[in-house]
Amino acid sequence: MDLLVLHTLRCIGFAGVARVAEATGLSEPDAESELIDLAVAGLVTHNAGDFGGWGLTDAGRAADAERITGELDASGRRAVVAQAFETFLVLNPELLDLCTAWQTRTVDGVMTVNEHTDPDYDARVLGLLMDFDGRAEVVCAELSRALRRFQRYRLRFANALKRARAGELEYVSDNLASYHTIWFQLHEDLLVTLGIPRF
Repeated sequence: MDLLVLHTLRCIGFAGVARVAEATGLSEPDAESELIDLAVAGLVTHNAGDFGGWGLTDAGRAADAERITGELDASGRRAVVAQAFETFLVLNPELLDLCTAWQTRTVDGVMTVNEHTDPDYDARVLGLLMDFDGRAEVVCAELSRALRRFQRYRLRFANALKRARAGELEYVSDNLASYHTIWFQLHEDLLVTLGIPRF
């Protein structure tokens, strides 16, 4: 379980217990217990205060990279994960375009912020996102068959889309648990898992 929490923190970045729990699927007490154990081991650190949270130490980043490499090598599924990543890269520009369409729109020939006052426009973009999600689900399924820890992404995407369709519009791209944020975290996860530098 400690690898799950450590790696999740590596992918989501500096975060509070609630966000770590949401991303891992653990209860908040269990997530906090794991974080405390990791802190004792010198792998994570905690900053107190209103804007505090948990983050990886340099030792934590190194330990995560070593453990994730070991996990992938032991699975014998590197080729499967690499192929899923290639499919992810094909889909990535499409999601970025959808998020741009969600956040902005053209009114009288002028690009402006989408204030979400046109339900028909929003419904069209959400429809396209639902279509996209069907293809993203295939990638998630491939990854989940390769490594069980990827299963959580499918659940998180489904929840974000469900909430957006129910009227919580921030769950498309403007929330720490939004579809776009989860997609970004999956991208980071794939890079780390395959040992590919972001830049």
